[in-house]
Amino acid sequence: MAGKIYPDAKSALDGLLFDGMTIMSGGFGLSGNPENLIPAIKEAGVKGLTIISNNCGADGFGLWQLLNNGQIKKMISSYVGENKLFEQLYISGQLELELNPQGTLAERIRAGGAGIPAFYTATGVGTVVSEGKPVEEFEGKRYVRETWLRADLSIVKAWKADTEGNLIYRKTARNFNPVMATAGKVTVAEVEEIVPVGSFDPDHIHTPGIYVDRVIQGAAYAKLIEKRTTRPRPAASNEV
Repeated sequence: MAGKIYPDAKSALDGLLFDGMTIMSGGFGLSGNPENLIPAIKEAGVKGLTIISNNCGADGFGLWQLLNNGQIKKMISSYVGENKLFEQLYISGQLELELNPQGTLAERIRAGGAGIPAFYTATGVGTVVSEGKPVEEFEGKRYVRETWLRADLSIVKAWKADTEGNLIYRKTARNFNPVMATAGKVTVAEVEEIVPVGSFDPDHIHTPGIYVDRVIQGAAYAKLIEKRTTRPRPAASNEV
């Protein structure tokens, strides 16, 4: 297909999926999930996947669909959260898990996109996080060496794209999506709106199109809230 715009998730993933591959998937909780691309991966039936994502969706939604379908072999994450299936599969030994401090996970992904094979951080020194990893001292403080993360495929969710693949994210849906877009051999983005080239102020672009290979306009975004917390509004005051 000419250009970067594809008609649907299935066609955008055509020729990219294979058993045993590593996939980065954007999102934080249920915010900024690639809601159309994840079901298309499920339908493709590829298995033995290593998924790099902050978490693994929530019951019945997001990456949970791949987990429930037996397609995920390993998760590289920072949060198990409210996902009971994730917990059960890990405890039973059916799912491999590489748990990272959240900031370390983000930096490992950013390093992968920037071409930095390793870096040092104080986070996790003296804990299970640093077991088996080199630890060195700089200016009297100990740091653990972490390595980059890269993927065969990155799937991201943005708010808008132009036809050259430049992306803009909206509010908290931005989360892990921009760094993941840079760290995949191939990046497929789904968006809510596609506009002509030149529609964006260059200063407002979050992910330059050079990082994005394929784009689809998604449909029927649920934008679910994982855990809604509310409180009664205070009574209106009649005082002037």
